[in-house]
Amino acid sequence: MFPLLNLPKAELKIKDQKIWDILRKKYVLLTPEEWVRQHYIHYMTTYLGYSKNLMKSEYQVKYNQMAKRCDIVLFNTLLKPTVIVECKAPHIKITADTFYQIAKYHATLNADLLILTNGIQHVHALINSKENKIDFIQEPLTMAQLNDFTT
Repeated sequence: MFPLLNLPKAELKIKDQKIWDILRKKYVLLTPEEWVRQHYIHYMTTYLGYSKNLMKSEYQVKYNQMAKRCDIVLFNTLLKPTVIVECKAPHIKITADTFYQIAKYHATLNADLLILTNGIQHVHALINSKENKIDFIQEPLTMAQLNDFTT
């Protein structure tokens, strides 16, 4: 079916070519990108401690008068976007061009952590607004680490 990913095993519900999205609370078409998205949502909620109640899947943003959709956005308790995750199908290489897509979302949402993943390779960019720079980190931050960073 779909390849094994460089993420912990996820207990996902699959039925009739569809996969259950715990954020949208419905079955959605199981595509290679959706396979990655649902695994990453599971990783964020189960292993990183993020609340699914503060996450949105396929979150719409406006960029240059055009409607775009972020794969996953995590908000803080004040409903400020803090993490943006852009998911690609496993066969899509992570490049500067794919990172540019998430950078456009950041220009609108001003999140603290950007994550780009194809399920196999992951890029984590911590936005250091105080020093006006991006720090690429090896692992994503847990919810507790992110809270420490943003306070």
